Order: sequence, then structure tokens, then C-alpha cells
Amino acid sequence: MKDLRIVFMGTPEFAVTILDGLINEGAQIVGVITAPDKPAGRGRKISESSVKTYSTEKGLTILQPTNLKDEHFVNKLKVLNADLFIVVAFRMLPEVIWTMPPKGTINLHASILPNFRGAAPINWAIINGEKESGVTTFFIEKEIDTGKIILNDKIEITEDMTAGQLHDKLASIGIEVMNKTIIQISENSVYALDQENIKTENIKSAPKIFKADCKINWALSATEVHNFIRGLSPYPGSWCNIAFKGKELTCKLFNSSVSNINSKQKLEMSNQNTFVFPCADYYIAIEQIQIEGKRRMSYEEFRRGNSILDIEIIK
Repeated sequence: MKDLRIVFMGTPEFAVTILDGLINEGAQIVGVITAPDKPAGRGRKISESSVKTYSTEKGLTILQPTNLKDEHFVNKLKVLNADLFIVVAFRMLPEVIWTMPPKGTINLHASILPNFRGAAPINWAIINGEKESGVTTFFIEKEIDTGKIILNDKIEITEDMTAGQLHDKLASIGIEVMNKTIIQISENSVYALDQENIKTENIKSAPKIFKADCKINWALSATEVHNFIRGLSPYPGSWCNIAFKGKELTCKLFNSSVSNINSKQKLEMSNQNTFVFPCADYYIAIEQIQIEGKRRMSYEEFRRGNSILDIEIIK
């Protein structure tokens, strides 16, 4: 591994975990490619990616191209004389980039490919109610997430696991899978498996998630709504429309559980010790909510100045 000159490409915290694992194993990181700084938050202050923050602390060479096909950037990348490019949670690369290094360009994807190709595999695995997930390393090719598989590893998804919790577990096992992958590449001992040769029925996808996709459908079963809420927790967060003290507002929901109370049964809401909302079959219990314009609150915090009767779900 130490003999390979590696350029690492990534942006969020998930990528930082993998990059840190590589450095701890003695990998020779000759450059890091990450997203350009951009305004963020209400104050529109310039914000840098998690990978840039980490790389700056480690004194690594950083490039932040706005255009991956830009000739100036491509030439800078060539000067780094890398043997291998590693991509973790980054943009789709143009062919001029991923074909550059002699050992190829590999990606670590947060699913067991060929299932959940796309930008949001962690979220969609939980939303779909999957019982397991994992990580896969593969060689990048033209079509997104379709390249030949090198290694993978699986973990169980428990019934109350959130996307945030699965994210952390996959990042943890991803370190070992990535390190093993690089050792195989350095030793020329890779046996790459074509994804077309993997027998998988009804391959599921994981497209990018937008705000409109996060709206809760109360016509679904309580289990489906529970999966939806935890699959979008803590980010980007599931939401619904509510009537609150005469105003129609949006409301984010966190930390759900399925009750055993049939939703056709009328409940005395003022007697509950948590938020409860009816789904197609059962009520679902919610530990925390965040009403538009307000901070995130538990049921007890909400009750200090409000009544549960102040909230009505708008379906």
C-alpha cells in the first residue's frame, strides 16, 4: 500500500472516515480533490467540505475544481503522478479523469452492489425496509456504480436503526474494506467481478433525495412511515404539513416507533405521553418534532407551552 501514489476524492464526513483510515495505515496520499467552498446557512457564510477541513489539518495537497474537465485542473492532476484514484462520496467523474491512473480509479459505495446504485444508498436501504446493507469497492466505469466489484462487506440493519446510525457503521467497516482493496491492487491480486454476472432480481436504485421526496404519506402503513422517518433521520429529515394554532406549517418528525393501537380507534390525545399520529393501519409514536420556525422539541418540551390538540395533520 505504501508504494502506491494515491489521489483521494471525496466531500462529506463519510469520506473523511475512509481517508483517515488510509492515512493511519500509511497510505501515500499525494493529493485530495474535494468540492469548492460555498455559502451555507442563514448567514451565507463561506463553508468548506469536511474533507477539506481534515486535509488542511493533515497538510495534504488540496484541489477544489469547479469543472472536472477544466484543462488547467486536469494538468494539475497529471502532475501528481498518481498510481491510483480513490473516490468516496464525490461527483461523477468524466472519462478523462477516471482513465488517468495506471492502476485505475476505485470507488467505495455504501451498499451491496448492484443494489442501491445512486446518490443516497444509505437512506433508501432503510426507507425500503432492508434487513442488511454494506459497502462495496469497485472500478469506476462510464455508467454510475456499474463497474467491476473488488470487495464488499455486510452488516445487519436493525428495525429501529436510523440513516445516521447506518452511515456511521458503514463508514467503520468501509475502512477495512478499502484497506484490503488497496493491498490487493498493490499486489496485483485483484479478482474483479462483473456486476452483470451477479444474479439479483428487482435491482433497487438510490436516486438523490430532494425536499419534496421527504414528505410523509400518511396513507402508508405505520411500518412504512416508520421506515421513511428513520431513513431520513437525521438528515435531510422527513416532514409533513400541519395546522398549528390557526396556521398551516411544515413539521419535521424524528425518532418514531410503531404502536399496537389500530388507527381506526379514537384516542384521547391529551392523555398520551408522546406524539401519536394515525397511519393506514396503526398509530405511530414520535419522540421529537420540529415545527417550522421553531427548535426541535420533545413531547415534554412541547407541552410546556402548547397542547397536543394544537396540532392537526394535514393529509
